[in-house]
Amino acid sequence: MSTVELPEEILALRRSIDNLDGAIVYLLAERFRLTTRVGIIKARDGLPAVDSERERWQTERLARIAEEAGLDVAFAEAFRSFVTAEVIRHHHHYAGQPYAQPQTQSAHVIEGKTS
Repeated sequence: MSTVELPEEILALRRSIDNLDGAIVYLLAERFRLTTRVGIIKARDGLPAVDSERERWQTERLARIAEEAGLDVAFAEAFRSFVTAEVIRHHHHYAGQPYAQPQTQSAHVIEGKTS
């Protein structure tokens, strides 16, 4: 942490940011618990790990939400793609299938890099 004394306003904002970061982690953990159950059911029932129609619907839906929320749509898509790739990797694992991660720009957008 910084040794410079910061205004209380910044400290209060940082506390709120820290709370939101914690909430995001808990929300992601719950999301992965749910998608784990989906992956296990898909594997049990012989369903494909990837549902392209749902991915397309989710991409469009989250882009609208990001736009309404004032969040950069490209960032929101990169985040969605990053999370979805991890979910799909898990689904392939549950089905005993090999998984080759697709080449995307997602990680670069999340890391603030562009190419």
